[in-house]
Amino acid sequence: MLFSPDAHEPLTGTPWSAERARAAIAAIAVDAEQAFDDGWLLHPLDEDGWAPAKPRTLYLGGSGVVAALERLGSDRNWAPYLEACLEAEEDSDRSLWGGEAGIRLVLQRLAPSTENLERLAALIGENAQDERCELMWGSPGTILAGRELGLDVTPSVEWLRAQRGEDGLWTQRLYDRIDQYLGPAHGFAGCVLALEGVADSTETLERFAVREGDLVNWPPLARTRLDAQRDGLIRTQWCHGAPGIVATLAPFMDAGLAVAGGELTWLAGPLRKGAGLCHGTAGNGYALLAVFERTGDELWLARARAFAMHAVAQVERARARYGRGRYALWTGDLGTALYVDDCVRARGKLPLP
Repeated sequence: MLFSPDAHEPLTGTPWSAERARAAIAAIAVDAEQAFDDGWLLHPLDEDGWAPAKPRTLYLGGSGVVAALERLGSDRNWAPYLEACLEAEEDSDRSLWGGEAGIRLVLQRLAPSTENLERLAALIGENAQDERCELMWGSPGTILAGRELGLDVTPSVEWLRAQRGEDGLWTQRLYDRIDQYLGPAHGFAGCVLALEGVADSTETLERFAVREGDLVNWPPLARTRLDAQRDGLIRTQWCHGAPGIVATLAPFMDAGLAVAGGELTWLAGPLRKGAGLCHGTAGNGYALLAVFERTGDELWLARARAFAMHAVAQVERARARYGRGRYALWTGDLGTALYVDDCVRARGKLPLP
């Protein structure tokens, strides 16, 4: 078995409706704007003992919400809030998803300034040799930010390329451990994305893949069993497993391998964890959109849209249960809205960076 059925749920079967999709997107955006109060309160599902009550980061907090609202067409001036976020930052984290670089990237999109750009360039330089070698905190994330803004990321790229081992992987020094992750959030896929592909990406992915017939999945860590998790469940989501690898690397891998990962994602179905990007239905849906863009086969667009309708229902169920929205880009409603919007437009990719 390449996935854990208990981690997934059956599709709602709601027919695709662009009108309903647009209404859901608008509802999420309006709710987020109305909920703003010098930031957004952390959702109970995102509480882990370390995040502040109103986080500001791109991954979990307010700058990610603003990034999504701006992409969805918000006409509100969010620059003062982002500037206040930077003034309030108390740690020295320079990363894309967990620190200053992510907040400044969103600010530069909304209110470009030479001062902000220079500070971003400095952060990217300081992060060039970060030993974590992964997207959330390491140089792959800040490479993506710098490239978007036209900054010189050559030192970061050259260092990251040199860290690749003979086995084709990067080694992560993360969480007080030394590991080799395969997925986009912490490992191989995120590094390859930052390097805009590597020549033997398909060969490396094949070497660490677990196959059953025409289906394929990947464990979070190289050379481990798919179910080698504390809860015994196989990860089949964006951050770990086939959905994330396909959604991130479809342009850089063999089309047949991308289809095999997409088929596994479709067969497994929506995630019970919720609708979001990192470990939810919308993130998995991006694998289906990626296969559609790679192959041109309309079947994959129809499948992606089926996931979108299910994700909309999940957002509505969660809002009814908790009496509020989940205001985050990568774990909450805003990332889901971006995915549904991409399904309406029949094109798009995850908001990286």
